[in-house]
Amino acid sequence: MTVTLADEMRTAAAALLATAEGPGAAAAFDDDRARRWIEYRPRPRPGLSLADLGLGARKAAHRLLATALSPPAYAQAMTVLALEEILDRREGWARGRHSEDYRVIVFGAPGDDEWGWRFEGHHLSVSMTVADDRVSPAPVFLGANPARVDTAGRTVLRPLAIEEDLGHELLRSLPAAARGRAVVADRAPSDIRSATRPASVPLSPAGIARTDLRPGERALLDQLVAVHLGRLPDELAAALDPAGGDVHFAWEGPPGPGTRHYYRIQADDLLIEYDNTSDDGNHAHSVLRRPHGDFGGDILAAHRADVPH
Repeated sequence: MTVTLADEMRTAAAALLATAEGPGAAAAFDDDRARRWIEYRPRPRPGLSLADLGLGARKAAHRLLATALSPPAYAQAMTVLALEEILDRREGWARGRHSEDYRVIVFGAPGDDEWGWRFEGHHLSVSMTVADDRVSPAPVFLGANPARVDTAGRTVLRPLAIEEDLGHELLRSLPAAARGRAVVADRAPSDIRSATRPASVPLSPAGIARTDLRPGERALLDQLVAVHLGRLPDELAAALDPAGGDVHFAWEGPPGPGTRHYYRIQADDLLIEYDNTSDDGNHAHSVLRRPHGDFGGDILAAHRADVPH
């Protein structure tokens, strides 16, 4: 019998609920206020805190998270957690940040025909929805503050390096006319444009279309899309791949590193955003959203068309 990704998530979520103690580990699937939620800032959030879990339950939470991420993305996620301790030290231990200030929550029961889960805290938010044995990913947010740690002029830690460097490489590869179409604002926004709102409307202006790029530039854009989609398990990444369709790339801010900058990539059911939000270019955000599929909108619509609710 083939074990599907939905099976893996179901098993991991059931193990978490079986070992977790205390309220907050589960909520009703139809609690949209709690389920349709993304909050990557240090704010209160629903769910059971890792800090309140025993070792077995904490490991179960990590195993659940790992079902939704590729091995490299899971490594990035673990670095995000560790950065809370680094940031707390930088701030003089004033805010009490800590690497267990993350919460996990399951919506519905893992055996239901509709259920989901989320793992979330500062700079990390991963939401997965399951219906009819199909998994729908998004939102998936990864951030880093500091975005890089250096010593002796060399990098010690830079978890979102590839996402940033490939974006710069793509922009630099464009000739002046194409770059003028891709750069839609001279100043970068203070945060990703979609923020914590629903990603239901394409962001405007769209920037430059993939079809208007030269072959080498298209290859760089495809590689950048693949890096962001590569945070997901292979089958989910493949399902979201726009495969050279109607894809647009937009940049806001100066073209060079070490300053505030931002880019976005949009397709029909795909929104990728990356920014570096501090004046010294050392505080990064990135997110994968789906205008039609956030919080399982795609598979829930298909399921409910077949099964009355």
